[in-house]
Order: sequence, then C-alpha cells, then structure tokens
Amino acid sequence: MPALSLLAILLGLLATPASAHGISEVDTGSLWSSDPWLLAPLYVVGISFYIGTQRLWRHAGGGRGVSFRQVGAFWTGWLIVALALTSPLHWLGERLFTAHMIEHELLMVVGAPLMAYARINGPVMWSLPASLRPAAGRFLNWPMVAKPWAAVSHPVSATALHGLALWAWHAPPLYAWALESTAIHRLQHISFFATALLFWWVLFHGRGVGRSLRLRDGIAIACLFVTVLHSGLLGALLTLSTRTWIPGQGALAGEFDLSPLEDQQLAGILMWVPMGMLYTGAALFFAYRWLITIPARSSVPVARHAG
Repeated sequence: MPALSLLAILLGLLATPASAHGISEVDTGSLWSSDPWLLAPLYVVGISFYIGTQRLWRHAGGGRGVSFRQVGAFWTGWLIVALALTSPLHWLGERLFTAHMIEHELLMVVGAPLMAYARINGPVMWSLPASLRPAAGRFLNWPMVAKPWAAVSHPVSATALHGLALWAWHAPPLYAWALESTAIHRLQHISFFATALLFWWVLFHGRGVGRSLRLRDGIAIACLFVTVLHSGLLGALLTLSTRTWIPGQGALAGEFDLSPLEDQQLAGILMWVPMGMLYTGAALFFAYRWLITIPARSSVPVARHAG
C-alpha cells in the first residue's frame, strides 16, 4: 500500500545518511528541517499561547476563558504543523508529489482547524504585559486594521482566499517555482496555512451571537460544501490528467515503483478523497450543531369550553 511504502522509506531515510540536495535546510543524517523563517512564527505563537493561558487561568480559574479542550486542540494542532514542517516528510515532499500533498493536507485540514478551534487570539492577548493590552486592543480596533480584518474575515472572503491559495499554488508555473526557490516555498506553506487558519477560524468563531449562531452554522455548511466541490475538482484533474504537471516533483517516484505521472495521480486521489472526507466530516459537525439548536415548537394548550 502507498501509505506503508511511504512509512518504510521515511524510516529508511532516518536510518541512513542521504544527500540533502534541494531547497530545504536539513540535517544530512536525519533529514529533519530547521528553517527559522517557518519555525520562528510557530514558536512565537506557541510560547505566547502558553504564557497567555497560564495568566488567564491564574486570573479567572482553570478552564475559564480558554477551555481545557481548546488547549488540547491547540497543542495537538501545533505539534502536527511543527512535524509537517520539520520532519523528513518535508524533505521528501520536495521530491515526491504524494508526500507534498500529505504535508499540505496536514497543514490545511488537520493542524489549522485544531488551532483555529482553540481561538488563540484571547491567550495571545493575555501573553502581553498588562500595561500593553489596552494599547493592543485600541490598535486592533483602529479603522485601518479593523476594516481590512472585517473584509477578509467575512465567510465568503475567507472561503475565496482559501480556495485561491489552493488553486494558485497547484498551477504548474507557481508550483515549480516553489520547488526551485526557498523563499517561494516558504511563501507557499505560509499562505496555505494562513488562509486555512482564517477559513476555519471564521467557521468556528465568525460573527454571530444569540439566534444568529444558527445562521453562522448554516453559512459554515455552505462554505464547506463549496470547498469540497472545488478541492475535489482540483484533485480529480490531478488524478485524471494524462501528463505530469510538474516533472521535477516526482524525483523519488521510482523508489515506490511509481512513475512521476502515477505519483501525481496518487497525490490527486489524496486531495480528492481523504481531504474531501475531512471537509465533509466538518460540514456534518456544523449540520449537527445547526440541527440541535432548532427551537422546539411551543405547545400551547387549547382550553376547552363547556358547551
């Protein structure tokens, strides 16, 4: 099976020294990456979340302000993103389309929704010194910041930006450029993760209070439906194509007894089916939440009149 073959070659790469030619800065013995441009923001967010959570809980009590479930979701998502960007999977993703697709899916449909669910903005704000929090709040409410945020955090905008990142970076010229340039490759990963984080944050925590929570869940279902359709279409195009889109991406395809075209088709299936199933599962979650919030019909007793 492809998954077992991928696991086997990853274990083999860990066990034996290998050439580290490519755009990743890796340890030639272990093939673990250490790109500070990707790791620095990840560590800043992680440290800020930890400090902010501790301060918030000392002030309000454990589990208040940010729940234990949200903290667990954040650190699970954070670890998945860190491993996707630093493990040998990252190195292999520059040489095998299937591995690159797995890396992107871990970022967009596993790590991003977990971290978005944690609603990191609260703990991050609490990580600031108390004297700076009012100024930070005023800055975030400044029209030059608040208006652009209101525009991009609209469900339609967030869905469109997420879709644009997915399609643009799978266009052969941009994809090939990302394989040739370290800076462009960083930009690819950052844009995938950032737009996915925005997309999931809007679905979980977008505007809506009181009765409009049901409306927000309904909009989330629609956004996920659109995303399933267009991502499935892209996956189908990769799978059914009779030519390789990015010839240099399948440099290690032969190690799996695959041709570069078969490697691309397997990557397309991964986008088409597992990625679509994750989006569909999320849509079912929002549909369930939408259904259980439907107000029950009030039963008004009918008075009987004596005749």
